[in-house]
Amino acid sequence: MPKSKKRKKRRKTTKKQTQDMTNVLIGIVLVLISLFSCLHFGIFSRQLVNCLRFLVGNTYYLASFILAIYGLVMIIYNQKPNLGIKRTCGVLLAYGGIMLWQSGNFFTNLMINHGFVNSFVNIIDDEFRRGQNTVSVGGGIIGSVLYQIVFPIFGHFGALTLAVVGMICGVLMIFNVKFADIVRIFQKFSQLFIQKNKAAGSALSDKIQDTYSDFVEKREQRKDNREKLKDPYNSNDEFFPNTEDFQNSSKKEDLSDVSKNESELIDDPFQPVPIEDSNERHNEQSELSSNSQLPKENALEESTGGAIIQHQNNGGNLPRSHSFEDEDNKIRQELSGINHGDFDQNNTPKKSNKTYVLPPLNLLAPIQNVDQSQDKQLIQHNTQVLESTFKSFGVDVNVKKAVLGPTVTRYEVQPAVGVKVSRIVNLADDLALALAAKDIRIEAPIPGKPLIGIEVPNRTTSAVSFKDAMLHQDRKAKASDLTVPLGKNVSGDIISADLRKMPHLLIAGSTGSGKSVAINTIITSILMKSHPEDVKLVLIDPKMVELSVYNGIPHLLIPVVTDAKLAANALRKTVKEMERRYKLFAASGVRNITEYNQKVETNNQDKDNPVMEKLPYIVVIVDELSDLMMVAGHDVEDAIVRLAQMARAAGIHMILATQRPSVDVITGLIKANVPSRIAFAVSSGVDSRTILDQVGAEKLLGRGDMLFLPIGASKPERVQGAFISVDEVEKVVDWVKQQQEAEYDENMIPSQQDANGSGDDEEPEDEFYDQAVELVRKQQSASVSMLQRRFRIGYNRAARIVDTMEAKGIVGPSEGSKPRQVLLPPEESGDS
Repeated sequence: MPKSKKRKKRRKTTKKQTQDMTNVLIGIVLVLISLFSCLHFGIFSRQLVNCLRFLVGNTYYLASFILAIYGLVMIIYNQKPNLGIKRTCGVLLAYGGIMLWQSGNFFTNLMINHGFVNSFVNIIDDEFRRGQNTVSVGGGIIGSVLYQIVFPIFGHFGALTLAVVGMICGVLMIFNVKFADIVRIFQKFSQLFIQKNKAAGSALSDKIQDTYSDFVEKREQRKDNREKLKDPYNSNDEFFPNTEDFQNSSKKEDLSDVSKNESELIDDPFQPVPIEDSNERHNEQSELSSNSQLPKENALEESTGGAIIQHQNNGGNLPRSHSFEDEDNKIRQELSGINHGDFDQNNTPKKSNKTYVLPPLNLLAPIQNVDQSQDKQLIQHNTQVLESTFKSFGVDVNVKKAVLGPTVTRYEVQPAVGVKVSRIVNLADDLALALAAKDIRIEAPIPGKPLIGIEVPNRTTSAVSFKDAMLHQDRKAKASDLTVPLGKNVSGDIISADLRKMPHLLIAGSTGSGKSVAINTIITSILMKSHPEDVKLVLIDPKMVELSVYNGIPHLLIPVVTDAKLAANALRKTVKEMERRYKLFAASGVRNITEYNQKVETNNQDKDNPVMEKLPYIVVIVDELSDLMMVAGHDVEDAIVRLAQMARAAGIHMILATQRPSVDVITGLIKANVPSRIAFAVSSGVDSRTILDQVGAEKLLGRGDMLFLPIGASKPERVQGAFISVDEVEKVVDWVKQQQEAEYDENMIPSQQDANGSGDDEEPEDEFYDQAVELVRKQQSASVSMLQRRFRIGYNRAARIVDTMEAKGIVGPSEGSKPRQVLLPPEESGDS
């Protein structure tokens, strides 16, 4: 018997030791799993993380933390933690709510409305195959199952509501807190808060009441003063009380103060005033001027530029017994001594519209996200196809990374040592065949990486919203008026173009490739980020339909030019504006527009200095360059080249667009002076070389797919252009039109007379011109041969004289072999 008892005791001891050792080992394993999943040690750690992500999704960090705590308790106490049924249910309920919330947001972002579990399995399977942990997976398989159960019944928002309720209930169950306790605590805090702030609330209420009473009283006083100004000589007793009341008034000090304020205002009638006061005076002055029964004294008050109105505003303490006739006589005497010639109105700068508000982003419409899960699933398959295809041609490569972009997926390939880049480039057609792709583009190498990029078109393309591009620009780009978002690159980053640095841009591409949309995004970006006094636009649209929507916006320097001949003259006038600005810079001792505007601000801060005008930036946009080159190629090219060479420092930037990228449109001089280019889809590699000096644009897909080559870049970057609809453009245009009306510069508007060659750039008249006009008037006949014989000059010179007379309306057009008709009567003098 004693031996059997000892054996049982030994068995119990051995069993306990074994159980303790098991608990310690399990705890160590749990801690190691948590450690490996957090620190990402190699491929094993990544696959371990994927296992956790498969179960709980993006919340695997929280799961790792819970496992670590559980393991440490087992190691230290040699037993499993006993939370109890209630707390265990609370943990599961709270964690389930978190995973349901994650899954709901995950599938909503992917625009997936069915097959949640299958979509999740496909995504996590791709992560397992690649051995990566880069893609979001929501709430794991548990969250996906919960969401698939809840979504058909309650919908998306109902599922999120259930998730929040589950998390709250779970937390209450973990900490063993009842709802009644929470309500009581809230009531106690509410009572304490009310008692503590009751005195402060009553004081604040009294202060608000007093302030409102003062406001009402002052408003009534202003109304009384306006009534007095409308008819100061009214014999009503309310305005002219008895003399005794006036003599017995105890407010003589107020009268002296008022008269003192009047004298200060009269000494400087053009004194600047705060915006709030000036707005109030402007409203009152407009009410006075609208009354057709104003006496002459009111006209005198208006001529003081608002000084009298300011006196009335500040005269709230004016007693009713005051004699307005005496005050009018006094003001009239003081005004008679003012020398208005000392104020030069021509030197005043144009007042900026302080109330101008930039268009808000809510005018732009977002674009629904497209489900690209199918393309994500193809990444692993295409990676294997690429490697096997290269291997079949004897090229040893390794696909390092795949990046899914809006339009294409770029596979980054690393060739083995000794493999020539040309061998990979020459396999472009074979790779397209193996991948069943429409066409592929090879970027060899990727700038800044020892890799080669193979860009394969996606089966599902995702449009880039202009609103999203504006919203996600970096901080520096958002602050710049002339930095415009172009779209997204393959990596999903917003690509912006700063017109100040470019400084000119050439946009070319075939019809329907996205050129017009790109121009609209550039113009709309400028409208949404700049004030009219900071940036001015010169829009040239020979097609008459692309840019006509922008007519009437305050940013326009001149109306939209639609005549090709007038467009050439508009460019010449822009050249003259550039020359005028350089003369200003030379006289001011500065080198560019930035230094000049800084000097203007510094100068205008001192009221004693003469007022200087701030210069706005000018952006010239030509929508169809080929039409201008056909009509007036020489004049247009000369103006463009001059602007491209010199206009940067003057703050003038050009954007030239054409759908015919040939060498007779994009000439060598234009290419040499416009270094920044954007190429949309073209038909051949020759057109691509004309635009970019290299092939690649013929591989583009159209619909906004572009190659952007900024100044200083060695290779172009592929960008999916931002899309903006016509409705969005019209909303922004209507907004800016409501804010301010267009004020065109009359000196910059081209006229038909200038287009016909009689403008300022006309060549000097020939020395025989007056004699030729007299001869034609007498003979009532005009021809080139007649002038040759009479004046013994050559054909070219005589033809120029006849052309000049035709342009000035002296003779009619050519009628072949017949002499030209003379439009001057014989008795009229030959003065032209």
